[in-house]
Amino acid sequence: MRSREKQTQKEVDTTSLCPPPLLPDYDDRSHLHDAFTQMTHSLQEIAAAQGSFNVAFPDAAEKMRKVIMKLKGAQACVPPCGFQDVARRFLCYGCYSKACNFPLDCPVQDLTVTRGQQAKFSCTVNFQLPKEEITYSWKFAGGGLRTQDQSYFRDIPRAQGYLARIRPVQPTHSGTFSCSILHDQRPVARLYFFLNVTSAPPRGEIELQVSFRKALRWAPKETETLEPWRPSLGELLARPEALTPGNQCLLAALAAVASASATLMVWVFFRWYFKGN
Repeated sequence: MRSREKQTQKEVDTTSLCPPPLLPDYDDRSHLHDAFTQMTHSLQEIAAAQGSFNVAFPDAAEKMRKVIMKLKGAQACVPPCGFQDVARRFLCYGCYSKACNFPLDCPVQDLTVTRGQQAKFSCTVNFQLPKEEITYSWKFAGGGLRTQDQSYFRDIPRAQGYLARIRPVQPTHSGTFSCSILHDQRPVARLYFFLNVTSAPPRGEIELQVSFRKALRWAPKETETLEPWRPSLGELLARPEALTPGNQCLLAALAAVASASATLMVWVFFRWYFKGN
């Protein structure tokens, strides 16, 4: 009888209570603990009253399954690196948690900067970090070394915060910079930045490039020609400053021609009129 009850309990634990697709958030483990504790007490009371667990187990399993289904699921893991506590899953059928299977070290990011310019590194990740007790630690491996081996790195005491800046950049800064994100002094992720410092071109070459760019932007302008101003009669009358001596002579000639034309027309008209009579 006892062996059958144990077998029934095992089947309930692995099938009814913990559906395989369900992966609750790790922070809900306390709520699950309280629910399991209440279920255990309820089973003991029902078993004591009925003398068997066979009837009590299916009903308790269904109630427990409903409690688990109401829990929020854990966030998805964000590749490629880091310990992501918000994506940590609680596996109820084994009563243990499972974190994202990512390495702590992130891939190296390459950055090329010309000597004398500015280099900036941002120690940020794509997944959500805890809201409190987050600190940053910076290290440097010089000599132009591109590595993730921590034995080559030395601490940078004055570097704090998620943002680091170097200006002006010199050839001695060529190498790998490492940033460790810590939560309560425990590492969450390590980021790497390889800085490649290149020499600035000679001054003569810079001047030649500037001249070449100016030549590319140059375009011939249309030739500007000065045309003589030929004002109309209205403009001459409206603008007194336009009455130059030459324009005054022109107006006088026009007036004489107009007067002669009018006299001729009047003489022709009277001659025609009197001849008819």
